[in-house]
This record gives sequence, C-alpha cells and structure tokens, in this order.
Amino acid sequence: MPVPGIFCGRKVPFCASRRRLLSLTSIPPKTTNDMKEIRKIIAAYDNLKQQEVTMALATVVGVEASSYRRIGARMLVAADGRCVGGISGGCLEGDAKRRAQTAIYQQTPSIQVYDTLDGEDRVIGIGLGCNGKVTVLFTPIGVADPENPVEILRSVVDTRGPEVMIQLVRGPKSLQDLVGKPLRGRAEIARRTGVSERQLYREILQVTDRGLSRLGTFNGEAGAPLEMLIEQIRPETRLIAVGDNYDVLALAEVTQALGWELHVVGTRRKFTHDFEAKTHHLYGYDEVGQLQLDAHTALVMMSHDYDKDKAMIAHFLPQQPAYLGMLGPRKRMEKMHRELTEEGFDLGGYPRLFSPVGLDIGAESPEEIAMAICAEITTVFRRRPGGMLKDRRGTIH
Repeated sequence: MPVPGIFCGRKVPFCASRRRLLSLTSIPPKTTNDMKEIRKIIAAYDNLKQQEVTMALATVVGVEASSYRRIGARMLVAADGRCVGGISGGCLEGDAKRRAQTAIYQQTPSIQVYDTLDGEDRVIGIGLGCNGKVTVLFTPIGVADPENPVEILRSVVDTRGPEVMIQLVRGPKSLQDLVGKPLRGRAEIARRTGVSERQLYREILQVTDRGLSRLGTFNGEAGAPLEMLIEQIRPETRLIAVGDNYDVLALAEVTQALGWELHVVGTRRKFTHDFEAKTHHLYGYDEVGQLQLDAHTALVMMSHDYDKDKAMIAHFLPQQPAYLGMLGPRKRMEKMHRELTEEGFDLGGYPRLFSPVGLDIGAESPEEIAMAICAEITTVFRRRPGGMLKDRRGTIH
C-alpha cells in the first residue's frame, strides 16, 4: 500500500486504492504546516546564502500537553542573530536563538527539551506559562549540501500532493552523522538505521491517515532506541473565487495574509490592477476549464449573478470540491438546489456544500464576510467544528 512523499520512494498518490482516491476531495485532509512560513524561511535562506552568512534551523520535533506551536514549526537563525519563523509564542525564541548560534559555531546538531509541565518554568530561565513540553532540534545548515533540510523543503513546497519528510532526531553514537538530515526511501532508511521497514511503514501510515506529524520511537541495530520525526507537509490552501466585484478584493486581502493561493474567475474587462496585484491568477468565464480541483482547493461562488453561479456549480460539481460555498440567502440556494436536481445533479448527497457561506460571526462588511468565509474553510480543512475555544474540552490542538 503506497504512502505519499518523495522521501518514502517515488512520489505516489495519497491514497491506497481507487476508492480512497475518489473520496479524497470529499473529505479534506487535515492540514498542519504553515506553508507561508516555510516559504519565508526559504527566501531568508537564499538571502543569507548569497551573503555567505552561516545559519541553523530550529525545528519543533515533539510536543506534549500545551504548546503555542506544533510539530514542524521552524525558525531559521543566522550567525549574526537574524531570525525568520518561530517555534513558540515568543517565549522560547531568545534561548533558541542562542542554541542555534551554538550549533552553527560547533557545526553539530543538538536537542533541547523545554519542559514546564509542572509550571516551574523559572528553572530554565524563560517564561513559558503554557504548562507543556516542547522538544526542539537545532541543525546547522550546510549550504553546499543539496539535501540539507531547507533545500528539501524547497523541493516540496510547490507540489500539490502531500509529502512526508523523515529526520533522525535521536540515536546511538554510530548514527550521529545522520541527526537532523532528511532521509530518503523506506528501504534505505531501514538499511542505514537498522529500523524495521515494516515498523517504519506503520508509523508513516499513521501520520498520513491522521494528518498529524509525530515523533516516532524505533528499535535500531541491536535494539538501540532511536527517534525519528515523521512530518507530513501539505501545500497551501488554494481558493477559487467566482466573481469580479469589490468584495472579491476584500477576500484577496485576507487570503494574502493567510498565504493562500487565490484564483479568480470573472469577466476579464472588470479585472482592475488591484485584481492582478492581489491574486495568483485571473480567468475569464470561458477559461474556467483550465482549473482543476484537488483536496486542498476550496471554491466560493460570489458573482452575485444567479445564472453564473448556477453554471459554475454545474461545471465544478463533478470534480467533487473539498469545499463549495455560495454567497446569498438560503432561499437562493434552495431554488438552485431544486433546479440542479431536476437537471440530474445530486446536491443532496454532497456534504461539502455551504450556503449561506461563512461562519456565523455577525459579519457585515466585505472584509468581515471574507474573514468568515476563510474561517469556515479553515474549520472544514482542519476538521474542526468552529466553535469557541472556551467551550472545548481538552487541549486546543
């Protein structure tokens, strides 16, 4: 049964069977990585490399109980102290920067566990205040190595399929030269570490099925314990907005802040310079056939034209969008539902249709409506209910 990712062999579909492939877009995968932050780290890496400044990468590889950031959060640290990204809400960054600079100086990776489960964070000299345990890996970056962690991140950011990245975090002395380096291919990883390929496969499958990265514990050569980070990296959300009015520009502002790709379908003569500047790509209505949906793509109808919205829903519905929203009152959608059903479309059996669109936050202005739309898309893609955190039992993440 194949699993995703160039680090587990050749790149393959995220599913193990045709049945799962067909259901992929109807059940959006849970997303965990901040692709916007990863792109910023890559840009900073390129800049520092050009300036011949040495650097290290701090990566959250383990989290227990409460933590502001999750596994996979990263911060790139230059030898001169410049930083991009983050591994906490600000309480770890100062200490982490110093440890990253030490890793640069010693050219040796290291691990630090920030543990405040007992609430006594004074012992490590920082104020966490979140009663959790965060494990951070500090890796010096060799810019001459085409397979250093940042270069590997670069190789996956533009793919639209999920990727799995595996790194050795802890192990016996004989494997210290592999710590912090991305490892490729299950068979090769098993050969180099002594880990059972079957156990590695099970751990990878657990990550891909749940959509959550994890720090796995394995038995290596002669039963020596070791830990590997198995991280699932997914592409940024792509949003297709059908419409060319001013409220689409408000949506563009929000998607820019989130780091999403915004593609807009509308009447080309109505696309102003602002549309060109704030969107990823513009399409005329006659070019809509160029757009293909995947499991990370949301679709919102906001043309304010009943016939156009209906035609676009009829066009995209066979692709089973992971999220399909439509502006307008409930009665408008009910009428369209009846007409499309009469024309042979099964909207009743499609669970990812949202109309009226957006979370109920009392939105009135175009900007507030855009925020409500993006919030609802996020809840669907993260498989969360979208309620208030104060009402949630257990941990936030």
